[in-house]
Formats: sequence, structure tokens, C-alpha cells
Amino acid sequence: MAVSSLFRARAMLDAFLSAFVILMDPYRMAMLMAGVSIGIVVGILPGLGGLMGMALVLPFLFGMDPYAGIAMLIGIAAAVPSSDTFPSVLMGIPGSSGSQATVMDGYPMAKQGQGARALGAAFFASLIGGLIGAVALTALVPFARPLVLMFGAPELLMLTILGLCMVGVLSGNRPLLGILGACLGLILGMVGGAPAAPEYRWAYGVLYLFDGFSLVIVALGLFAIPEIVDLLARGGAIARRSAGLGSGWMDGVRDVMRNKYLVLRHSIIGVLIGAIPGMGSSIIDWLNYGYVVSRAKDKSRFGKGDVRGVIAPEAANNAKEGGVLMPTLLFGVPGSSAMALLLGALLIFGVQPGPALLRDNLELVFVIIWSLALANVFGTIICLILSKPIARLTFVPFQFVAPVILAIVILGAYQQTRHVGDLIALAAFGLLGWVMKRIGMPRPPLLVGFILAGLTERYLWMSYNIYDWEWLTRPLVLAIAALCLVLVFGGSVMKARMRRAALRTEARDG
Repeated sequence: MAVSSLFRARAMLDAFLSAFVILMDPYRMAMLMAGVSIGIVVGILPGLGGLMGMALVLPFLFGMDPYAGIAMLIGIAAAVPSSDTFPSVLMGIPGSSGSQATVMDGYPMAKQGQGARALGAAFFASLIGGLIGAVALTALVPFARPLVLMFGAPELLMLTILGLCMVGVLSGNRPLLGILGACLGLILGMVGGAPAAPEYRWAYGVLYLFDGFSLVIVALGLFAIPEIVDLLARGGAIARRSAGLGSGWMDGVRDVMRNKYLVLRHSIIGVLIGAIPGMGSSIIDWLNYGYVVSRAKDKSRFGKGDVRGVIAPEAANNAKEGGVLMPTLLFGVPGSSAMALLLGALLIFGVQPGPALLRDNLELVFVIIWSLALANVFGTIICLILSKPIARLTFVPFQFVAPVILAIVILGAYQQTRHVGDLIALAAFGLLGWVMKRIGMPRPPLLVGFILAGLTERYLWMSYNIYDWEWLTRPLVLAIAALCLVLVFGGSVMKARMRRAALRTEARDG
């Protein structure tokens, strides 16, 4: 037993070091830096967020080296939580859903001429939080690998069902609309050839539909088109100017060092909340903001420019990326809507997410972890060095930016098959996404349903043909089924309570 454990530890260490060598390839490092740069630009523009950034580059992954493509996506996911601080602090507008609470104290600090101090504290806290998230994910892999290698087709089927059960949590205050969206995603994911039978579903003799809808088209249509349309419809500049950056970058860094235990505590909270599928950025900032206010002895400055109100949510927001990768990589269950796109990217590269990833491609898991750590470092350095020019970009009228983004979206949609059907499908999904946004119907559940449709059908076919109905009595199947019930009902109740507590905190301090 001791020899076996030593052998596994040596294999794990070899994979960890080998992954670092793989990522140090100049091309792959360039792609990681490109992802970080894209994430910074996307984070600067309010309302876009990491999901749209990842959707924009998804079409260009085809034919790319898998390590380079995944590093680029992780670079985007890691950089957005840092750069979305710019609009939150300088404009008073959340750059994404994960930086809402930063506005509470960051924007008042900017109006007082302490914008540089607020940004310095936010970036340094984000760096530490992101590294803690990467370390937590690294520490989990050796313990999780023996467990996930026990999974067969029935257990994998239950994990896909677990992913579908998360749509209620991903749906915010509209769980029924979220479930409806997931069902629509399942239907759309079944268009085209069946994975286990020689027949085509809902193709109606149209050759373009024989291969089903492309994940790229669905993601770009649902998330990119509606945001571009809404930002154009709003018109004018992205936001009004604030008092400017001011000075005091190192004061912000010293603030973080003085509150090191605060950073550590909220980073750990960020990892734990991020590890619960669907509980990520929508509530994590308010949860941590409410917690730091409740624990503070002197609450008088919160909402008026207290740097602790910037440090706590920013540390947790970056640390959560390590958390959301845990269910995504270990079990193939998307930890957030952006991680659903990462699952799709893994499938594009022919990599099976979940237990098979740990069994067959452990080096890729560690490449992702290294990418997360390095992207946080590079993102923080770039944000600090280029703060002044980046701050000016936040005031560029969106009508000058929109044509470039729209051209990238159309090119990305068309380049995969170069069929006019791609453009028609893009327009159709864009209209669907815009309608869903208008009526308040959450879009991430549709994407999750679309991605998991093929996996659910394939694992169901394998489970029935190998085990008949006896697969329903397997211990791990029953355990995951119980977990589905606990997470659906318990997660929804906990999220509702957290949201009410956050709203009370916001109303009290606002």
C-alpha cells in the first residue's frame, strides 16, 4: 500500500512538472498572454464579462493545439475578474456580475481622488485570491483522482444529470424559466445524428442540420449578439468620467498587507462557494461584502470609501475561479456558465471532461492549473502597468467598439463550415438570446442543456445496454442521485437566503 501511494505521488509530481514544461512552450505562453489580454479588454467594457470573452474566441480553437487553446480560455476567465474592477471603481458601473459589491466602496474612493489606491488594493487582493484558488485546486487533485477513477457509464450519466439539476441554481430568481431553458437546450442539442442509432432527429431533410448546431454558433448567438445590441441601443459613451486615478498605488498594496488575514479568509470563502456549481459570481461578491461588514468593529466608513470593502469581494471573486474548476474538471459538471463553455472547448479538442480527464490526461489538468496561476500574475502586472491607458479606454463610446466585436462574431461563426446556414443560425440564436434577455429568461441553463444533451444520451444508452436497469441500484448512482436532490433544494434555499442577506446589507449601507 505504501509503495502504491508513493508511486501515485511520484506520478502526480511528474505530471505537475511536465505540465509546467508544456506550458512554457513559446507558442502556448503567447496564447495564454493573448487570453489574458482579451480578458482585460472584455472586463473593461461593462456588461460583457468572461462568458462573452470565451464565446468570442471559441470559433478560433478549431485546429489549435489543445494546450494552447485551453490556456487561452483560462487566461480570459482569470483576467476578467481583475480588469472588471476598472469600470466598478472609475465609473460606478459593475464590469461584470462578480464586481457589483466593489462599487460600494471603490467608486466613493475614486470620487475622493483615491482611485489608484482602490485599484492597487483590488489588483493585489485579486492576485493573492487567484493564487490561493489555484493552490486549492492543486491540493484537491491527488485526493479526488482515486475517487473519480471508480466512475463508470452509470455514474457519468448521473453526473450529467447533476449538471442539468444545477440549472435551477444558475437561474437566479427564475428557476422555472431556467428549467424551461435547459429543456430547450436539450432539444436543440439532439438536432442531427443520434449518437447511438443511424437516424437524424429534427433535421427535416436539411443537410445543414444533419451535423446538428455548432456550440460556437449557439454561444455567440445567445451571449454576444444580445449584449452588443443592448449596448448600442443605450448609445453614447460607456460611462461618465470620475475624479480620475489620483495617486497611492503602493498605499493600496500596503492596505492588502495590513489586512492579510482578511484576504486569506475571503479567498477561502471564494473557493468554497465557487466549488458549489452555480453559486459563483452572481452572489459571491455580496456575500463577502456583507460578511466583512458584519465582522468589522468600525462600520462607519463602509459605503463611503472603506478599502476593506474593496479587498474582500475582489479576493473572493478571483479565488472562486479555482473553485468553479473543481466540479468542472473532476466531474464534468459546469461550475459556472463560463465553465460550460470550457467543457465545450474540451469536447472540441476531443478531450472527455470529468473522470476520464484525470485518468487519461492528467497533464492537461495541471496545465489548466498552471495557466490559472500564471494568468492571475500576468493579469495583475498588466493592469498595474497599463492602468492609465486602460482607464482611458473605459470612456470610449461603445459605437466605436461594437463594429469590431460584431465583425469578430460574424467571422467566428462563418469560418467553421463557411456555409450560409451558419449566419442564418447565428441570427436566429441571436434573436432567441435577445428575446430571452428581454423577458428575463436566464440563458446559461440553455447552454448547459445544449452541451450536456449528447453526453446524457450517450451515457444513458451505454448504461442500459451494459447493465440493463440494474445500473439504478449501484451505490455511487444512488449517492449522486441524493446529492442532486440536496443541491437542487438546499442550494436554492441557501442562495435565496444569501441574496436576501446581501440585499439587506446593500440597503443598510447604500
